[in-house]
Amino acid sequence: MPAGTSAHSLPSTTRDGLLAAAWRWATPGRALLDLPGRPSASGTRSDGLEGYARTFLAAAFRVAGADGADPHGWLGRYADGLAAGTRTPGRDDEESWPLIRDIHVQGQPMVESASVALGLQLTRPWLWDRLDPEVQDRAERWLRDALRHTPSPNNWYLFPFTVASFLESVGRGDKETARARERGLELLKGWYQGEGWYSDGDGRAYDHYNGWALHLYPMLQAHLTQDTDLLNTYGPRLRAHLDSLALLFAADGAPVHFGRSLTYRFATASAVALGAVTGHTPLAPGVSRHLASACLKYFLDRGAVDSRGLLTLGWHGPHAATVQPYSGPASPYWASKAFVALLADEDHPLWTARETPLPVQERDQVRALAGPGLLIHGTASDGIVRLHNHGSDHVRPEEGESAAAADPLYARFAYSTHTGPTSQSNAGDNHLALVLHGGTGRSVRRRIRPLGAGVDGTRGWAASRHLPVFPDGPPLVPGLRVESVTVVRGPYELRVHRVLGGPPNARAEQTGWATGPDGTPVSELHPLLGWDRRDTVRAPQGTAYTPWATLPRLSGEASGTRVYAAVATLTAEPPAVRAAAAVTEVTTAADELRVTWYDDTVTRVAFTPQVRVTWSGGPG
Repeated sequence: MPAGTSAHSLPSTTRDGLLAAAWRWATPGRALLDLPGRPSASGTRSDGLEGYARTFLAAAFRVAGADGADPHGWLGRYADGLAAGTRTPGRDDEESWPLIRDIHVQGQPMVESASVALGLQLTRPWLWDRLDPEVQDRAERWLRDALRHTPSPNNWYLFPFTVASFLESVGRGDKETARARERGLELLKGWYQGEGWYSDGDGRAYDHYNGWALHLYPMLQAHLTQDTDLLNTYGPRLRAHLDSLALLFAADGAPVHFGRSLTYRFATASAVALGAVTGHTPLAPGVSRHLASACLKYFLDRGAVDSRGLLTLGWHGPHAATVQPYSGPASPYWASKAFVALLADEDHPLWTARETPLPVQERDQVRALAGPGLLIHGTASDGIVRLHNHGSDHVRPEEGESAAAADPLYARFAYSTHTGPTSQSNAGDNHLALVLHGGTGRSVRRRIRPLGAGVDGTRGWAASRHLPVFPDGPPLVPGLRVESVTVVRGPYELRVHRVLGGPPNARAEQTGWATGPDGTPVSELHPLLGWDRRDTVRAPQGTAYTPWATLPRLSGEASGTRVYAAVATLTAEPPAVRAAAAVTEVTTAADELRVTWYDDTVTRVAFTPQVRVTWSGGPG
C-alpha cells in the first residue's frame, strides 16, 4: 500500500474513478447518464435513468461515509439531475425521467427509484435538505409511483419498501408508505427459508440476490434509522447468511458464478461489508476486510473496467452469455452496493484490522443448506469453491413443468469460483440428460425438488429429484423421473443418479466441469457404475472464464430403472489428485449404493424409503 494511503481510501479512489468515467456521458441537465453500449429491453431512456441512479448510490455511500465531505462535487451534479429529471417526467425530451409503471408495462424505473431514494436518504443533510421545496415535491411525486404500481413478484417489493422508508425519514410518510413497508416485510417472512437464506419470490430461486437485495435493503434501513425491531429481526438473519456466504468465495476473492445478474460483480460482497458496518456478522474484521478487498481486486484485475473507465456488461470483461435482457450499459453499476463499506469510518476495524485468511484458505469447507438445497464445497489446497445445486431452479410457481429451455445459471448440478456454465446452445456442463429418439430429444432440468442434505465432519451430501423435460419433443415422458445425490469429501465429488421409468432405447448422459484449453483448472469425470461410454464434448461459445471450453461426458443405457455413479473433480492441485483413484469398489443391493473409498471409508447412499447418506469405517 502506498505511503500515506489508508485502506479506507482505496475503495473510495476506485469509486471516484468509476464515477468520473460515467459522468462523461451525462446529458446537459445531468438527469441521465447515457453510457455507450447496446440498450436493455427497457430502452435507452430507462437506461439513462439507471446510469444516474446507480452511480448516485455509489456517490451517496462515498459522501455519507465521509460525513458530508464531497471534494469532487458529486452531490451538486445529482441535485441538478434530480431537478431536471423530475420537471416533466414521462416526456420524450433530453432530460425527463421515465414514469414508474407496472412491471409488465414500464417497470425498470421502479428498480432505480430505490437507488434514488436510498441515495437521498444517505445524503439528506447535504442534498435533500438544501433542495428547493418545489424540487422536493416533484421528487416525491415521481417516487410515489413506485408505491402505486405492481413490482415483479420477487425482491422488487423491496424497492417500494425503500422508497417508503425514505419518504417517512423526511416527514412525508402516510398510510400509503406504511402499506408499502408492511407489504415488503410481510413477504420477506414467507420467503425466509432459514440459515440466513431467502427465496427470491415464491419459487425456488436462491442466488446472490440474497446478499445484494434481500438482506441489504431491510438491514440498511434498520441501521440508518436504528429501528430496534428491524435490527432484532434482520440482524440475526444477516449474521446467519454471512456464516455460509463467506464460504462461497475462493482464495483469490472470486465469488461462485451462479444465478442471474452476475454483471453486478463485486456487489456479491456487499452483505459482507454491511455485516461489518452494522456489527451483525460472525466474521472477524480481518476476514471481512480481506474478503471485500479481494473480491474488488479480483474483478478490477480481470478486465471488469474497460479502457474508458467504464464497468462492462459481463464477468471478467464483456461476456454476452452472462447478461440478461433487462441489463443495459449502466446495469453493472449496481456493483455500487459493495461501497456500503464506506459507511464505516477510517477508525473502524473493517479498515484497521490486519487481513486474515479467508475460510477456504484455512481448511477444507463443507456446508449443507437444507432449506435452499445447496451444498458448499471448498478445498484449501487450491482455493477453489464449488456449489452443488439441489434446490435452486428459478422456475416461477405458475410455470409448472414447462418445456422451456433450462436456464444455465440455475439448472446445472454444480457451479464454482473458477468455471462458468456453458451457454444454452452448447452442451451443458454438470448436467444429467436423458436422450430419446436416437439423440434428437435431450432432457433439461427445470423444477428441482430437494430431498435432503447433511454434513459429517468434512464430508457432506445433498439430494434432489426432478422430472426430465424435453423442449424438442413431448414435454414429459409418463413415469420418468430422476433422483440425484452429490457426496463430497476432499477434492472429490461422488455423483449418483437413479433413473426410474426410462423408456426403451433411452440413454443417459452425465457431463462434468467445463474448462478451457490452458489446462487450469483440471476437470475429470470417472465412471463407477452404469456408464458404458466416455468422451469429451466441445463448447465453442466457451464460458465467462474461457472463450472456448471442453467438458468430459459419460453415457449409458437408461431404459427401466438404473443407478449411475461417477467421481468428478475440479482441481488446480498436482496430477496426483485423480478422480480414478478416489474409489476402489462400488456395489448395489436393495435400493442402496455402497461406495468404498481409497482409505477404506464406506459411503452408503439409500434411495428408499427416503434418500439418505451414511458413512462408516476408515479414518473419517
